[in-house]
Amino acid sequence: MRATLRWAHSDLRTHRGEALFLVLATAGIVASLLLATALFGYATNPWQRVFTQARGAHVWIHTVPSADARRLARLDGVDSVAGPYRTEAATVSVRGTRASVELRGTPGLPAVGRPLLTAGHWLDPAEPDGVVLESGLARSLLAEPGDTLTLPGTARTLTVEGVAESAEPPYSPGEQPGLVWAPPAAVRAFGGQVIGLRLDDPSDTDYVVQRAVTALGSGAVGEVSTWQQARSAAQGDNRLLGQVLGLFGLGALIAAGLAVHGAIATRIRGHLRDLSVLKAIGFTPGQVVRVFLLQHLAYAVLGSVAAAALTEALGHRVPGRLGDAVGVWQGLPGHTPALFLIPVGAVLFIGLTTGLAAWRAGRVPPVPVPRPAAPAAGRLTGLARRALGLRLPAALVLGCHRAFAGRGRSLATVARLTLPLVLIVVALSAWTTIDRFHDSPGRMGLPTALTVRYDSDVDPAGVRALAARAPGVAAAYPGVEEAALVPGQTGTVALRGIGTRDEPYPYALAEGRAASGPDEAVAGQGLLDLLHARVGDWVRITVGDRPQILHIVGRSIEPQNAGRVVTTSLDALRENNPGLSAAFCELRLRPGADPHRVAAALTSAGRGHLDVHPLANPADGLSPLRAVVAGLIAVLALIGLVELLTAIGGSVREGERDVLALRAIGMSPRQITAITVTATSCTALAAAVAATALGVPLARLLIDAEGSSSGIGAGIAQSPSPGLLLVLGTAAVLGAAGLAALPAGRAARRRMADTLSAVA
Repeated sequence: MRATLRWAHSDLRTHRGEALFLVLATAGIVASLLLATALFGYATNPWQRVFTQARGAHVWIHTVPSADARRLARLDGVDSVAGPYRTEAATVSVRGTRASVELRGTPGLPAVGRPLLTAGHWLDPAEPDGVVLESGLARSLLAEPGDTLTLPGTARTLTVEGVAESAEPPYSPGEQPGLVWAPPAAVRAFGGQVIGLRLDDPSDTDYVVQRAVTALGSGAVGEVSTWQQARSAAQGDNRLLGQVLGLFGLGALIAAGLAVHGAIATRIRGHLRDLSVLKAIGFTPGQVVRVFLLQHLAYAVLGSVAAAALTEALGHRVPGRLGDAVGVWQGLPGHTPALFLIPVGAVLFIGLTTGLAAWRAGRVPPVPVPRPAAPAAGRLTGLARRALGLRLPAALVLGCHRAFAGRGRSLATVARLTLPLVLIVVALSAWTTIDRFHDSPGRMGLPTALTVRYDSDVDPAGVRALAARAPGVAAAYPGVEEAALVPGQTGTVALRGIGTRDEPYPYALAEGRAASGPDEAVAGQGLLDLLHARVGDWVRITVGDRPQILHIVGRSIEPQNAGRVVTTSLDALRENNPGLSAAFCELRLRPGADPHRVAAALTSAGRGHLDVHPLANPADGLSPLRAVVAGLIAVLALIGLVELLTAIGGSVREGERDVLALRAIGMSPRQITAITVTATSCTALAAAVAATALGVPLARLLIDAEGSSSGIGAGIAQSPSPGLLLVLGTAAVLGAAGLAALPAGRAARRRMADTLSAVA
């Protein structure tokens, strides 16, 4: 045992840099996997906690005032109901900030869909104008108990008595109105009602929705929202961040395992004589295997424990969403098992790859087999001989020849180095896609920057004219959005009429063409998936009791409403409903215009009648992904560095046998050094070219797949610029050359006796 430890200690002193990089890479991999787990828990569990504690309704159905919604309580599969409650669509304002809300007349604290108070108290019958705000709405308005809300255009005021969490879809400017619980007497402009259904079996949601719409009549149903939609909205971008961390963490773990396998295999080839001596003095094959296995398991354990300890102690202090996610995850039931199992899994995987390579060391015979003086793979090829005949530098020709002399071994080295570079290319593609959302939102489904909504007594044409004259506004597109029932009556989608035939809306099309003729429309990927339709199909949806038959002529990149949007012109909708008027305007700004300044100017010009807010950009919630990508690139670079050091060590050892011959033909130490540097650079160049060729299409495939699954749709993936890919490849080649120069120079200047002993 003492001899085993001494050998392991000696090997560690010889390869200290490689050991350090392996420990750091393992720590980075385990940390990324732990953060991915934390983000998954953070994305799902807070909403699930609220839904469970509030006994949330699985379905919320908005109906017309005259509908007999109470009959839904008798449907098969319905366990209990919330409401029905009278509702009023309104706009509230506090300290200059406006928001569209739904006032919900709630006589008492509900048993189903119960709001969970986080501040203040529940509605007091003695306060007829007191309200409770949904927490997301309160954060947007910066409102707290005691604040007074005004209703622009009226003399009414409401007093905030409390703030509560809800399992319903959260407030989203321009997409989802905020929820305000109010006494029934405070709901004066009775515009509809809402009822919540809690089901016996959540998997029967679509069936129950279909039965409910049939019972009420499609003309009586305004909008349907389900618990799946609420959960998806609550998860937001956290689940995507978790997927990115998990994917890259697993990829980096595989790359690290292959790097360890390659390092041990290379070391075995370079120390066959030492292993034979160990066998000759009494080491068993099992002891030889255990030396390599325990040594690299120690590196893996050290890195894993360090990552787990740092994540546990400091993870919640990371600013932003990652820190919040770790803080929430630490209070979840599955936190402790995950904190133990993930590092153990990483150590076991690295141990498996180590054991496979170390097994070869145990098979080395006690009597060393003499190495052939001129292996077949080492003979110069015809191409190399012709290159020398053309008087190309000998160091360049011999270096390229050495890099690819042993095809199987060379290809394995290139493959191991290619994997981390491929993942880096994918990470850079994700970074570039996020930048494109910010830099060119018009190409990513956001051709307009601002939405202007106005009070019901304001002239839409006047608002459009006012907006079009505002400084920085290039065009104003009138629009309206309605909830439409899909075929089968299992849910609702957004039907938008925006722009006119004379001034069409500038869709961001990924497939097909723009809608220009009667009954033509474009749809988001989420809607096509929901209806099992594709471009070229005709679809039938229902708005109230009016069917709308549309020809889908294109697929647009649609970041709103999970892509469940069908868009046509306002003129096309008016053909089916002549009395339809615009409810908002979307503004396309001139290049360089500041959306916030334009919004402030319009709000001031509207004299309290306009609600102007920027459109939500999906990339805004992905800002933490930049730091994640940067950290992952650093981890992958460490793994690539380990593989480069392994390749350099193998090239130097295999070149020792050629030093005498090269000196004999008159080559200087500098030229001999250049051969090894060139061989390593060629390996890095081949890996960089392969990584670019494989990484770019793989990144587009993964990003577009994520876009399709989220409803935005394929076509959002952006590849890194050729310049950035060139910088990556150049950095890999120059880094390989720089790392190889020092050990290659030492080997070329070794004493003749040392060289002879190495060849022997």
